[in-house]
Amino acid sequence: MNLLVIGGTRFVGRHFVEAAQARGHTITLFHRGKSNADLFPEVEKILGDRELDLDKLKGRHWDAVLDTCGYVPRVARLSAEALADAVDHYVFISTISVYANPVQAGANEDAPLETMADETSEEFSEHYGALKVLCERAVEAALPGRVLIVRPGMIVGPHDPTDRFTYWMARAKKGGEILAPGEPERQAQMIDARDLGAWLVHLIERRQVGTFNATGPAETLTWDAMLNTCQTVAGSEAAFTWLSDAFLQAQEVPMEQLPFWVPEPYDGVFAVSVQRALDAGLTYRPLADTVRDTLNWITQLDRPLQIGLDPAREAELLAAWKAQAARG
Repeated sequence: MNLLVIGGTRFVGRHFVEAAQARGHTITLFHRGKSNADLFPEVEKILGDRELDLDKLKGRHWDAVLDTCGYVPRVARLSAEALADAVDHYVFISTISVYANPVQAGANEDAPLETMADETSEEFSEHYGALKVLCERAVEAALPGRVLIVRPGMIVGPHDPTDRFTYWMARAKKGGEILAPGEPERQAQMIDARDLGAWLVHLIERRQVGTFNATGPAETLTWDAMLNTCQTVAGSEAAFTWLSDAFLQAQEVPMEQLPFWVPEPYDGVFAVSVQRALDAGLTYRPLADTVRDTLNWITQLDRPLQIGLDPAREAELLAAWKAQAARG
């Protein structure tokens, strides 16, 4: 197949390109050349901004397009309308953040969606989920019946620019007493970007349309199992001390400092149904493989993590938790 990728040089996009190449497909990348510009030297590249340079795609035809970076409906609409006659199949990467809070555990693709009062706003940080909902609708309106919408949860693995899951692997490798948030039996969900990329290729080959949650694994994964896998693979002597939601909230700990931590009643976002995706062929590598490969990658990079709990603050919180317990 002849495939166009909007983006394609970062994280999910690069893993998709690698998976598509392995299947013998021809790739064209349309991007600004600002991230990993030297990646895939053998692939055709059209340099341009998706808001300003869509004319560069005129007169071409592709079997499908993968849109990895549509965040506001105005921009998603421009791309979809410009490509309506140039592609047979439009694949849009959305997010499970489209679901209205609080998300119920087991929610499927038909669950209520986020809304926003002012649909002209492009305040991305404030309305991420609602803007993605509007992006989905804009793409479907431009190419009715030809759209595949994929809603990933937390995406993990090598080349992750967010460091969210990477924080827990690096922290487990460091060892010592580790602050673990919430309850050990709380559910966690994620998907390796390589599994997501390969599945996207599979869906495109089938010309699949519709909407799919894309997270995992297939079986329930608890926080306890997730962190213990990180510890085992890292080969450390780490010990986890679990601090309650109420305590962490009282201490005003931002969720961003403890990636994947979402307190009740909002933790259903990490317990959504993936049955539709499983029925459509989504498979997962073992979590230990993801941890091992990501640890190897981040070690080779030799750079500090961008997010996570500061060690001094972690020690302070652990001490406060023990003092509270001692007081009864």
